[in-house]
Amino acid sequence: MSAENTLPKRLISLDAFRGFTIISMLMVNNPGYDSAFPRQFRHAPWGEMVTFCDMIFPWFLFIVGVAIPFSASSFHKKYPGFFPYFEKALKRAILLIFFGIMIDSSIQKRIAIGMDVLQLIGFAFFCGAMCYELTRRWRIIVAVLLLIIHWALIRFMPIPGVGAGFFEPQKNIISYINQHLAPYHLAGILSVIPTTSLVLIGTFFGDLFRDQNVKPLKKLVTLFITGAILTVLGILWNYDLPFSKAVWTASYILFSAGLGCIVLGIFYYVIDIMDYKKWAFPFVVYGMNAITAYFISIMVRVHTVQEWYTTTASGEKITLWQAMLNFWANLAGINFGSYLFTGSYIFFWFLVLWWMYRKQLFFRV
Repeated sequence: MSAENTLPKRLISLDAFRGFTIISMLMVNNPGYDSAFPRQFRHAPWGEMVTFCDMIFPWFLFIVGVAIPFSASSFHKKYPGFFPYFEKALKRAILLIFFGIMIDSSIQKRIAIGMDVLQLIGFAFFCGAMCYELTRRWRIIVAVLLLIIHWALIRFMPIPGVGAGFFEPQKNIISYINQHLAPYHLAGILSVIPTTSLVLIGTFFGDLFRDQNVKPLKKLVTLFITGAILTVLGILWNYDLPFSKAVWTASYILFSAGLGCIVLGIFYYVIDIMDYKKWAFPFVVYGMNAITAYFISIMVRVHTVQEWYTTTASGEKITLWQAMLNFWANLAGINFGSYLFTGSYIFFWFLVLWWMYRKQLFFRV
């Protein structure tokens, strides 16, 4: 991890979109009382239509892909050749995986090696970054093939003793394979196949943004049209293999990528084309220190307010986290108090990141 003291020229709308996803992630991961939050801020149950909550993680992976052409171009100018680029991407992936293991181990209070958010981002980023060295045509072929392979695996590979084509919560080939990979800490590794495709989809739009020969309005139209096409394709594929975040089905990948294009297009139009930037400042602050906002905030929460205890007036021993939630609930009721609790948590980290932004401290892997 490095600290940079210079502010490079960036695509502000991409930073804002990244910050939007990070804030959304913090919001749905720290909801106060779950019952107080509407369905859109909770993961959809198996077999039901995906929610806004289900879009956050794939959007972040999509953003990872959009950013690859910028970072790859900058790196190749300083260090030509494949092997320095390979080494840089591998180090970044290892750090992401390591940070993911640290989070899981802190939460579970033991060494926990597995596939969670940062681990999957690390693997998908590395595979996407390596595939970015291919020509555009081959990247398209690889992205499509990865989705088809994953789809075919679910549709046609038989579950021993059960058969092929089953797609139920505990009766699908991905779940079966994960159960057998769990002893080796590799459960979930198959998710790298479709998520790499998602990252690759993002790289095409990174190329689009970097192309100085394409006018901004044409870039915007391309984002919206491609986003609409991907969304429709995802919906159509959903009739054959339903949306599933747990399995990362191809329909879910295309649907989330399509909506990601459209949301990014909105940010791009308002911020970079219309030049309305001030309103997006809080998103940019979060977006330029995404690792700090996600990793550090979780580690601090787990090892402070969720480990430190206080005693209530009735003599009950509770964590400071629960005490803060009780404070807001007593002040404004369970529902609105939950919103205030989550909002105060997000605002606290905004102040921390704002201070870092003013000091031009940007921590990235």
